[in-house]
Amino acid sequence: MSRVLDLAALRSLITIAELGGVTRAANVLNLTQSAVSMQMKRLEEALDVQLLNRQARSVTLTSAGEQLVGYARRMLELNDEAVTRLTTQDYEGRLTLGVPHDIVYPHIPGVMQRFAAEFPRVKVHLVSSFTRGLLKQLEEGSCDVILTTQESRPEGAETLATLPMVWIGAKNSRIWRDRPLRLAFEPNCLFRGPVQAALEAEGIPWDLAVEADSSRTVEASVAADFALQVMLRGAMPEGCEEVPDCAGLPALPSMHINMYRRNGTPGPAVERVQALLRLAYGAPVSGAERTAAE
Repeated sequence: MSRVLDLAALRSLITIAELGGVTRAANVLNLTQSAVSMQMKRLEEALDVQLLNRQARSVTLTSAGEQLVGYARRMLELNDEAVTRLTTQDYEGRLTLGVPHDIVYPHIPGVMQRFAAEFPRVKVHLVSSFTRGLLKQLEEGSCDVILTTQESRPEGAETLATLPMVWIGAKNSRIWRDRPLRLAFEPNCLFRGPVQAALEAEGIPWDLAVEADSSRTVEASVAADFALQVMLRGAMPEGCEEVPDCAGLPALPSMHINMYRRNGTPGPAVERVQALLRLAYGAPVSGAERTAAE
């Protein structure tokens, strides 16, 4: 008798593989951890193989799990294509999404991939800039939806998440011991003011050792242990880590990740990308949005 694999469970398996854990996958999929764990158990029982290595602190894929992920991607791609072609109107056009460069990861690639599968004839233009610049572009009408990082929640903003700013340095760095404290920032970064004010309030001398228009240059300087930077928790670049609490650096305020939409009546594409952003950040969603995600 032929066995039929559960597509929802396969989608959960792929998400576990991408995010490295059941809890993280459950948050992104808007499911409970127990629901995702049960999906994995049923998959293993259906195939009579172990898919996950379950250890105390981490979950990794077995060789069978890695093999199944390859099949699952192909199966879900064909499923999503069929559903899109048969049930979704062929919306065409262009959608411009603006996102600050420091929060492009970890959520935006997944949002764009899901949106492209559902609206294959809509051309998506991703603009990566600073919050001030994105707000100006939204006002001018050149962006349809933007995300910002702000200390406040202005009128018209929908807050998707509130995250703490954290000190970031190279792995195993001790540069935080140096005085003046060496900082790395881009010229228009909104984090500079709060960071410098916090240091001055604590009487900690600082020096702007790196000021570059490129976020890559700033990140490379930090990874090389040349300076420290500040980012929102969860957006840390490769080769870096949070500075430990024992460093005694001042606590920093939290920032809101706010979403704005261009004035006017939104089309289905704009509404859908907003829904996908809410799901990615774990913000409250409507029943219809949750059903569409599932």
